Amino acid sequence: MTTKTNKTSLQELINSDKPVLIDFYATWCGPCKMLNPVLKEFATQNSGKIQVVKIDVDKNPAAAKALQVRGVPTLMVFKKGKSVWRQSGYMSAAQLQAQINPYL
Repeated sequence: MTTKTNKTSLQELINSDKPVLIDFYATWCGPCKMLNPVLKEFATQNSGKIQVVKIDVDKNPAAAKALQVRGVPTLMVFKKGKSVWRQSGYMSAAQLQAQINPYL
């Protein structure tokens, strides 16, 4: 699981051949903190199948604005540059796995 830095553009991330799950979060957000261990477990279980990236909306407001992220946490899956799934709010590891499986 990686945290986006300015070294890689958002466009480069989402245009990857491998599916990308992006977690838009904020450090002050309670549900975002609860989602962190879920995302770590998900990333471990799906290593090699999908890239999991965290983007702090306070440090990367342009990325959040470009993808019309209005609340946190917001999860999005991109496959070959196209948004294929999006959901806001907390979910369990089992719920996340069930939602993302079709895109792996």
